[in-house]
Amino acid sequence: MLSILLLVAAVVLFFVGRSSSAGGAGGRRIGAALSAVGGVLAGVFACVHVVSAYEVGVPVTFGKVGSPLASGIHFTSPFTDVTSFSTRPVDLNLNDDEVVEVRSSQGGVLYADVTIKWAVVPDEAVALYRLAGSEEAIQERLVLADSREVIRNVFARHTSEEGYASARERIGSQIEELIKERLAPRGIDVTAVNLRNVRPSKKLQEQIDKKIQQEQATERAVEASRTAEAQAERKRIEAEGIARANKIIEQSLSEKVLYNQCLEAYKEAAKANPVYAVPCGTDANGTPVIVDSGKN
Repeated sequence: MLSILLLVAAVVLFFVGRSSSAGGAGGRRIGAALSAVGGVLAGVFACVHVVSAYEVGVPVTFGKVGSPLASGIHFTSPFTDVTSFSTRPVDLNLNDDEVVEVRSSQGGVLYADVTIKWAVVPDEAVALYRLAGSEEAIQERLVLADSREVIRNVFARHTSEEGYASARERIGSQIEELIKERLAPRGIDVTAVNLRNVRPSKKLQEQIDKKIQQEQATERAVEASRTAEAQAERKRIEAEGIARANKIIEQSLSEKVLYNQCLEAYKEAAKANPVYAVPCGTDANGTPVIVDSGKN
């Protein structure tokens, strides 16, 4: 429009200068020339479009979408509007207000912080333009919506404990694989998906704490039972050992053995005090032995 206005002004000044007196004609002719040069330059610049590095442009002329424009200088119609898309990975951070609320297979509520790195495939820029219209719309309508759905579906296959602890790495790998499969046919290249943090809701955390307390109480009861069983087993073994020892002693004791043990006992006692009668033996051979301090 600026080019057209300048060219129209140049024409007007030229004809006005021709019809004017010699004194003002020269100035109007110079103005006409400058306007013509400005109009030509404006027209040239209107036909030149520069696509920045790591971007791809989609030209639209009177509602008709053209072929994608790579990085560099391009000559287009002055009535062509070019929409640019970044081919560098863009970070989509799902945290804080955008955190993904998911449910486990047990119904527990978890909150997942996820970062998704995505970029537009240059050859698919036209299709994405027709589908969304702008880079912001692609992220909002395609990347964000599909990623949330995939994240929720993956967590729904796992228990709460797996979600925030034991299977977190495996869940992250599954999310990345499924998001790539979902967005690749649409011309969106997902370079990385990082499951940064998973935290349980307040209610689920209370349930987890209660479960941990119950498990600890159960472990203490089991340990106490094991200790009691071990003590009972030890006492049983000791009792059996004592019983076997008594049985062996009972079988090995005879009257002569007892008689000799009785004599030895009173012999030791006679070293300190005189003994006059030793009641060893009860039959005819059990004659009392008289012992004093001077005799054996």
